[in-house]
Amino acid sequence: MKIAVEITYLPLSAQGVTTSDGASGAVVEFAGVVRGEEDGRAIEALNYEAYEDMARSQMGKILHDLEKNFPCDSVRVVHRVGRVPVGEAAIVVRIEAKHRSEAFGLLSAFMDRLKMDVPIWKSVS
Repeated sequence: MKIAVEITYLPLSAQGVTTSDGASGAVVEFAGVVRGEEDGRAIEALNYEAYEDMARSQMGKILHDLEKNFPCDSVRVVHRVGRVPVGEAAIVVRIEAKHRSEAFGLLSAFMDRLKMDVPIWKSVS
């Protein structure tokens, strides 16, 4: 599986649903967007901090581990750090796979592990 992991301070955008080589039958793209409410109160933004080298490394390790159960063609993860206003994406994950079940399975398992195992923290702005 081809894996690309990035951390950026720049706004994120979706890439659209086309494959790079036509071999994948499923393209799943997920954007985690900042909601206008956190813990029951209105917010303007979330601030994300990361131990960047470790976060990139840990995300790569998680994806390699999940590949055993969810064989996919490629995955690209871009996580934003710094101030992320309401309505903007904090993370975009794009997965290409032969079949949708592997792509959705990888996405769901990755997001669960990301929240538990990756040194990225958020605070309310």
